[in-house]
Amino acid sequence: MNKGTSIALLAAGVVLLIWGVNAANSFSSDVSRFFSGSPTNKAIWLVVGGIVAAVAGLFGLARGKT
Repeated sequence: MNKGTSIALLAAGVVLLIWGVNAANSFSSDVSRFFSGSPTNKAIWLVVGGIVAAVAGLFGLARGKT
C-alpha cells in the first residue's frame, strides 16, 4: 500500500469515527437506545468502519513502503 492511500484511509477513518460518534449521540440513537438498549445500526457501522479504515491506514504508514 502506498503512502498516499494510507493517509487517505487514515483520514477517512477519522472522519467516519467523528461522524459515527455524532450519529450515536443523535436523537434517533437516543430513541433506539431507549427501546433496544443500543444505538442505531448506522451509528455502529460508521464507528466500526472508521476504526477499520484508520487501523488499515496506520498499518500502511507503519510498514514504511513509499
